[in-house]
Amino acid sequence: MNMSNQVNTPNQVDTPNQDQATYSGAYEITMDVRWGDQDAMRHVNNAMYFRYFEEARVRLFESLGRRTSKEGFAVLAHISCDFLEPLMYPARITVGMKCQRIGSSSLELHSWIAPADDPDLLHARSRSVVVNTNDAGRPTPWSDRDRAALQAYFTA
Repeated sequence: MNMSNQVNTPNQVDTPNQDQATYSGAYEITMDVRWGDQDAMRHVNNAMYFRYFEEARVRLFESLGRRTSKEGFAVLAHISCDFLEPLMYPARITVGMKCQRIGSSSLELHSWIAPADDPDLLHARSRSVVVNTNDAGRPTPWSDRDRAALQAYFTA
């Protein structure tokens, strides 16, 4: 694992298996760090990084039209974060995501946080798994529409 905080490929946390599709496109949002996001040491609090990743995931699924439970809920099953460089207020950041795998009912994402004006400097990187669930909370396959939309977002 490359622990450098330079972005060569944001998905350097893992490499997909040879039999899996490769998705080279990225979904990105830009947002401002808020004054209340910092801790007593004037660094952005570690918990806020998870909020930034959450905001990007929510916006991704909203852009797919997934605002109601009609098509089920995409719930977070796993998340991990490597904190690489302190993030200070004020800052404008880019939160990006690359897809590693679209499973029958899951989605593996590798994400990163970088300054909006310096996308090669990473503050953090993350791996998350999202599972599509039905109203009863059970895993359910992605609809053909959702699968096609996810593939379109993450294919360059």
